[in-house]
Amino acid sequence: MLGITVTPSLFLHCRRTVSERRTWDSPVREPWNPIIHHLLKAVDTHNQLYFQTCNEWHLEKAREMRAYVVELKDWIKNQE
Repeated sequence: MLGITVTPSLFLHCRRTVSERRTWDSPVREPWNPIIHHLLKAVDTHNQLYFQTCNEWHLEKAREMRAYVVELKDWIKNQE
């Protein structure tokens, strides 16, 4: 044992904090969720194609899309 005591109130506090932090359906985020989902699927596709073909173009496009998703998520956070 690690000597850590987990009380029900501690557990509820942690659950509440996580659920409050992860609000995916806010009015600002809601229209962007499917777009981010599709962008991340496109990143996965470009990565798969890079590993299949060794074509650097796919790797670069995956990087660009990831950078865009990071920028978009930062913008969304600033709008909230």
